Amino acid sequence: MIFSFFKRKKGRHLNTIVFYNLENLYDTVDDPHTLDDDFTPKGTKRWSVKRYKKKIFKLAKTLSEIGNNETSSPPVLIGVAEVENKTVMEDLLRADPLRGVDYGYVHYDSPDERGIDCGLIYHKDHFEVIYSEPITLLVFEGNGQRDTTRDILYVVGTLNNERVHIFVNHWPSRRKGNDETCHKRIKAAETINGFMEKIERTEANPNFIIMGDFNDGPTSESIGVLMQSKRLYNPMEKLLSPDRGSANYRRSWMLFDQIMFSHTFLNYEKGTHSFAHANIFDERFLTEFRGRFKGNPFRTYVGNKYIGGYSDHFPVYIQLKFNR
Repeated sequence: MIFSFFKRKKGRHLNTIVFYNLENLYDTVDDPHTLDDDFTPKGTKRWSVKRYKKKIFKLAKTLSEIGNNETSSPPVLIGVAEVENKTVMEDLLRADPLRGVDYGYVHYDSPDERGIDCGLIYHKDHFEVIYSEPITLLVFEGNGQRDTTRDILYVVGTLNNERVHIFVNHWPSRRKGNDETCHKRIKAAETINGFMEKIERTEANPNFIIMGDFNDGPTSESIGVLMQSKRLYNPMEKLLSPDRGSANYRRSWMLFDQIMFSHTFLNYEKGTHSFAHANIFDERFLTEFRGRFKGNPFRTYVGNKYIGGYSDHFPVYIQLKFNR
């Protein structure tokens, strides 16, 4: 189901904005400062150059096709999570399916112990970067020890000459339990709220786009904290159902991957952008074709067993109509 405010019409007036958790997009080189040993040729996953190139191509092909049903233009903004470094970002953009698009990217190494970060890919014909920085997320374990998790990537730029503030996120996981880790994701929400408040002190009616793998769904407490100021709209709430999501855990669908935006994108004014629709890109080629996990995201590994898929997440996207 596509949640839409406008009748769909294929054309270049629609700007596709994507978020995709790329699931452990590591190169094959051992970084002595991070826990990437499994993703090396001699590691437990036997991560070879051949496997790496295959994954790069598949991810690039996927990104090139998102939004094609609605517009003939490639995505203008792509937020990504679980990228190891600038090398994998550059290899992704050099892959054949994306090579012909004039893409640039923003990436910073974060303190995450696994060495995975967030990044933003942007179409240079449509978006110009004005400023960017990594926002440190200070969260702590119950014993007071800091959890060195991913930074929040902040980018401000102009989308077709309209100023936009973008936050790309990969919030702390639930690996140690939802109740035990919920406070970390609430802290992430509070951190972004603080930045938006700061921006609002110097800029009237700023445009915000908040995207990421939040490790929480649209109805979770942390997302509620992010939404409580009433400055944001979350179209992903309409997409959540028992039969569909962006990731599947123990046969339950979750919509941890979301794109939210300020209410300014619900208005119509010449020279600005208006929300058109939102969707999960869960095309059949991205799914398991058979077996007990049929229909789930077709991932690269199951445990240490290589199966050669894409990611354990589906991409999500919105489209903004440029008002001419």
